[in-house]
Amino acid sequence: MEKAERLRDARNLLLKLHKNLVDHERAIWEGINGPATSGEFLNLLIEDKDFSWLRKFSTLIVDIDEMFAQKDGYPADAVELHLDKLRQLISMDDEDEDFKAKYQAALQQDLDAAARQGDLRSILTRED
Repeated sequence: MEKAERLRDARNLLLKLHKNLVDHERAIWEGINGPATSGEFLNLLIEDKDFSWLRKFSTLIVDIDEMFAQKDGYPADAVELHLDKLRQLISMDDEDEDFKAKYQAALQQDLDAAARQGDLRSILTRED
């Protein structure tokens, strides 16, 4: 599989994983605080520090999308750089203990998120 194709596939899985994680966090938040409108919850995702750990996923998705959208194409090393960032993210090679704790807890509590993580790990560790 070509690396750019692998990155596209991984990006799509990352987006699905991000959705699972957001839905999981929303269920927890609404269980404590009551229902929120879509707009209210979006505001929480963007501004509330309790949701900041999810921004690592959304930021990487946007970075990958911007790389693929470049009019002049993209260098091969940019593909490898983003694949490495994805590997680091899902392996929790981050010094941010809050991120690691929340990500691990979500994976333990949400089987769909854990399955997506496993699928993503498989794509990223597969040999060419």
